[in-house]
Amino acid sequence: MAKLKLKSSQWIVDKDNNIIIGKGRAEILENIERTGSINQTAKMMKMSYKAVWSKIKATEKHMNACIVHTDRKEGSRLSKEGKDLLAKYKLLKAQCITADDKIFCGLFR
Repeated sequence: MAKLKLKSSQWIVDKDNNIIIGKGRAEILENIERTGSINQTAKMMKMSYKAVWSKIKATEKHMNACIVHTDRKEGSRLSKEGKDLLAKYKLLKAQCITADDKIFCGLFR
């Protein structure tokens, strides 16, 4: 039998299946936190500024909360809600991967 492995992804969505956060939006938030810039984040991710901004705004709309603070002088940073969302998503992802791997190994090994 070929050596198999499991690949899985997690998205958090609202009741209408609008994406709140997934791998891409988590990466956007991590890069904003690291660089302090939406523009730098867009360049790093090879996305337009508008695309990055639109994803942030869509998440904020669906959560009814500000996740990124922007200031012309101080740049951009995650709000408390943005930091909490990112931290919880990372924890969820890690726990899902652990659970998925356990189930996969029980079935395929």
